[in-house]
Amino acid sequence: MIGTPVSGLAVALGVLAIALAGPVPVLLARAKWPAAAPGLALTLWQSIALAGGISMIGSLLLFGLQPFGDDLWSRIGGAFRTILSGPLPPSASLATTFALSAAVLLTVHLLLNLALTSARSRRQRHRHRELLSLLSSPLPDAPSTRIIDHPAPAAYCLPGARSVTVLSEGMIELLNADQLEAVIAHEHAHLKQKHHLLLDAFRSWKRALPWFPIATRAQDAVALLVEMLADDHARHIVGDAVLAEAIELVDATGTSGAALGAPKDQRTPEQRRTAITARVQRLVTPQHPVGPGLRLLVAVVATALVVVPPVLILTS
Repeated sequence: MIGTPVSGLAVALGVLAIALAGPVPVLLARAKWPAAAPGLALTLWQSIALAGGISMIGSLLLFGLQPFGDDLWSRIGGAFRTILSGPLPPSASLATTFALSAAVLLTVHLLLNLALTSARSRRQRHRHRELLSLLSSPLPDAPSTRIIDHPAPAAYCLPGARSVTVLSEGMIELLNADQLEAVIAHEHAHLKQKHHLLLDAFRSWKRALPWFPIATRAQDAVALLVEMLADDHARHIVGDAVLAEAIELVDATGTSGAALGAPKDQRTPEQRRTAITARVQRLVTPQHPVGPGLRLLVAVVATALVVVPPVLILTS
């Protein structure tokens, strides 16, 4: 059945999946404009990840289902009937059977990893919150901000039904009042914008496909963009210079996040230094704004990536 429209569509989706797994994310990671529009860049990264997964699974699914009927739904029904009572259609081959099996297994693998990553993160946050209730005290006039007695500068947030921002005594001693306000505003932005959900999704993608280089690249890029978004919230409260000073002071200690089970930084020192430099650079150097033309183009591309592959699959 090679050469049929379905086969052509399966090949097209496969080519799209390869493009979204390799050259497209590489180009986006090297682009300069995301630093000026981190929210827009995050939208595009999410579209690339979602469209890449759908295209990969869809390509395998369409190719594997070809022997079972004339349209998508009749093929799905035919495949189920074959599973229940057999036999395989005469046109089925080892290639189509392998593709169909791979599509099902990959879908289950990705969804299961997403569920497990989310559940694991919730359990870790819950345990950490219980520990904090015993070993920390609330900041005066700010009960949702907890203070831990630790000399290393640390600031992080714990999202959930009872979200809290955590500061160490070392952080309070290191920064002045304005700089501390910048750090608190940054962490509050993470909570308000629910960045943990986005990070969990990309973390699960990396865990599901650890051999997939682009999964690591995407997670690193998204983690930096999330920090830039939180910086944008804080800079509107305290100003660019104060926030940049706070970031550099904390980075100079080299110990941020080390206190009392704070989220461990998995980056190498070089990666961490590069990310800090990028954050500070956009605060101290005027950024060229992203023009309406590029914004519209990115919005159209992001929408098309999310909409077109599912529509092609469902109407095949």
